[in-house]
Amino acid sequence: MCGFVGLVNQAAGTEDLAAVVARMLCTIEHRGPDDEGVYFAGDHGVGFGHRRLAIIDPEHGKQPMVTPDGALAVIFNGAIYNYLELRRELIGKGHAIRSYSDTEVLLYAYREWGETCVERFIGMFSFIIWDAANKRLFCARDRLGIKPFYYAYNGKTLVFGSEIKSLLASGLVKPKANSAGLQDYLTFQFCLGEKTLFDDVIKLEPGYSMTAQLSADGISLRTKQYWDVSYDIDDSHDEAWFIDNLSGLIEDSVRMHLRSDVPLGAHLSGGLDSSSVVCLASEMLKGERVKTFTGAFSEGPQFDETAYAKAVAEFAGTEYHETYIQGEDLHDVLPKLMYYMDEPLAGPGVIPQYYVSKLAADNVKVVLGGQGGDELFIGYARYLVAYLEQCLSGAIYETAHQNPYAVTLESIVPNLALLKTYRPMLQGLWKEGLFESPDKRYFRLIDRSEGMSHLFSGDVFNSGYSPFASFQKIFNREGLHSMINSMTYFDLKGSLPALLHVEDRTSMAASIESRVPLLDHRIVEFMAKIPPNIKFAGGRMKHLFKESVRNTVPKQIFDRKDKMGFPTPMTQWTKGVANEFVRDILMSKRVRERGIYNVAAIESAITSEKEFGRVVWGLLCLELWHRIYIDGDMKPNAI
Repeated sequence: MCGFVGLVNQAAGTEDLAAVVARMLCTIEHRGPDDEGVYFAGDHGVGFGHRRLAIIDPEHGKQPMVTPDGALAVIFNGAIYNYLELRRELIGKGHAIRSYSDTEVLLYAYREWGETCVERFIGMFSFIIWDAANKRLFCARDRLGIKPFYYAYNGKTLVFGSEIKSLLASGLVKPKANSAGLQDYLTFQFCLGEKTLFDDVIKLEPGYSMTAQLSADGISLRTKQYWDVSYDIDDSHDEAWFIDNLSGLIEDSVRMHLRSDVPLGAHLSGGLDSSSVVCLASEMLKGERVKTFTGAFSEGPQFDETAYAKAVAEFAGTEYHETYIQGEDLHDVLPKLMYYMDEPLAGPGVIPQYYVSKLAADNVKVVLGGQGGDELFIGYARYLVAYLEQCLSGAIYETAHQNPYAVTLESIVPNLALLKTYRPMLQGLWKEGLFESPDKRYFRLIDRSEGMSHLFSGDVFNSGYSPFASFQKIFNREGLHSMINSMTYFDLKGSLPALLHVEDRTSMAASIESRVPLLDHRIVEFMAKIPPNIKFAGGRMKHLFKESVRNTVPKQIFDRKDKMGFPTPMTQWTKGVANEFVRDILMSKRVRERGIYNVAAIESAITSEKEFGRVVWGLLCLELWHRIYIDGDMKPNAI
């Protein structure tokens, strides 16, 4: 786990490149406190910078790493978990690999297989390789978007980095809000595709590679999607076979994710996902007591799941650590988090994730977590809500038989009790548009702009860009076969990368490496091939996953039906201990002069916010982001 920066400016000399790289590196020191390195190919205007958090082969994994003949140089962020297997294969092909660093394995994998090397990696990664002989940069990002990659390009200059703030520090990118990105944020609380909240700053999308070819005429870019999820349904096996093989894949992934040359621990919420990872890791590390880290709030039992986490810790024999987060600190921590985040994404769970990461950093350098389980194994209540409506439609119009993978109304009824606490969601969904097309119905479930649009000036939503049209391109992809695949596919492409962005920034802010073994791409591919009427049989959420870990987790966790994610008492804070801070920000002169808000409606929004609402949260994060990045309020030395 590390961070990188770099640029190509063929008009710049080495001294100029060095000055820019130095400025950029200052902004990502938190990503790699163990070491710093630079590399320049001055004749071509190429400059690299790297901050290292030493995890694998700390002694020999220094970056940028260059082959002995000087032909290839790499900067890399992440971890290649199958590096030992690839190392043996590459040595067998005659490559003189000297270290046990996954960085060196990556470098020689490119030498051996070229651009297709990414297809052989199991892990999380973003990297850039300078291929001197071909005057070419080859860049890639992992399949699910666990590690970040940003760039800006104008035909003559290319600048890139692990965090957007490093691009801004280069002086080559000006901070300006992106109107389409803003509409995405207000609709989904994340940006779709390659967009960010900044004009001219582009995300390299998950599962994509990019080649930058240098010539006398400038720099030409080519992006390529090297991976996407295939939904070629496997109808040749029964449920028991899928459960058995899923169990084996999860065990193998956890085993690989335990490869580390530094102390390792795990996040533990008390839910099925993190508990499964913790129990498997503890079983595999026999004789070594795993350290686990849990966060909670004292505002009520709905915000405190430590009893479940402690039960898992006792069952697995871990060394248990916990922290309670206080709302009184919101005025101090939230501006810092918005700085680390680069752009606001997702919900207030970023706050407890940051505090738990800080707790972990006091004890270990690597943590495992259960991120991705809800998207992969069908764990969100909205999936069941959407399927209930589809089942009703199929029963009324007698169309259920037309889809071989449809879930019937009869089969789903026994599991509807799970929705008894989601009545407001059902009321909101069914008040209009009942039985419309699946894309419109799921969009209504995830669209947050209805509660936000009246808080902004009309210009914000009248730019000609349609978040729904962008959503449709993903949701309605050919070959998905069923609504459950359409929903989970969109979440893999949309909300999951946003949650992984939070995971990356909160862990890196604490200078620790976060690993997500449930997001091994082999597990993702396996789940996609399972017939929908097996993996979502009767609307049973996480059914196959639960059965695959039945004998791994304590019965108390296996039988849980009240898990809510990581709820944060944001509404209690914004109406109580943090109310003055919220009003100082949202009722300020700067908000009135910003030109994008409907100021008259904001005070009402503050006072009328419902429990677990995200309206005030979204406003607060957006305004802090404007102040930090667009207005330039906060500098690296202020953190």
